[in-house]
Amino acid sequence: MSREKKTRAGGRRSRMATVALIGIGLLLTGGVYAGASAAMAATPSSTAATELTVDDGKKLFQANCATCHGMNLEGTEAGPGLIGTGELAVEFQMATGRMPMQSQSPQAPQKAPQFTDEQIAAVAAWIQQEGGGATFPDERILDGGGDVAAGAELFRINCAMCHNVAGAGGALTEGKYAPSVMNTSALHLYAAMVTGPQNMPVFNDMTLTEDEKRDLISAVLYMQNEPSPGGMTLGSLGPVSEGLFVWIFGIGALVALTVWITAKSN
Repeated sequence: MSREKKTRAGGRRSRMATVALIGIGLLLTGGVYAGASAAMAATPSSTAATELTVDDGKKLFQANCATCHGMNLEGTEAGPGLIGTGELAVEFQMATGRMPMQSQSPQAPQKAPQFTDEQIAAVAAWIQQEGGGATFPDERILDGGGDVAAGAELFRINCAMCHNVAGAGGALTEGKYAPSVMNTSALHLYAAMVTGPQNMPVFNDMTLTEDEKRDLISAVLYMQNEPSPGGMTLGSLGPVSEGLFVWIFGIGALVALTVWITAKSN
């Protein structure tokens, strides 16, 4: 009888030891895994550390763009050729997410870009090398140091009929639209003027000189950073949104007050 009791007592101690060993093993495993994960995160990958080349841009283009634009930039039924397009237009289209398009529509909408800045630069460099075209401007054009007053006049004459005098954008025909320029960078403002994406006309040096483009860009940058002196902008759409606000809230408040007075008198 005493031998059986000793065996049972020894069995209980053995089970507790097993549980303790399992717990220690789990703690050690978790610690090793956490340390290894932290070390891997702290070590930059070889892909990220390696600068992409023009050949990498070619491979990216052939894997993601050639279906529509052709293996050699010649174009297909699904997309135009890119000979003469230039790196400026490529960077604009890819960095704003307009390309690649998710579906055929009257206009390519702006969305989050699907490629990194390095990948976009590599693709743009390869297309520039193969087809030529518009390239990036001098930094002086984009510095915002031009004549704001002259640029605002140029904007009203050349841009306001589509983009709205406040740069808020506007509707065009057949489901197309002029986008807002209130969040557009100086580089993309220049690229849009030089390359004429979608429905926008091309403003070459015969239409607007480089200094005039600088003035216009400076005016838009000023509008982007200038607070609205009248309070709420209501989308900067002018009397349409302002009149709608008055009808909904102003007239609505008068109707509600009339109903309340009538109910009280009854």
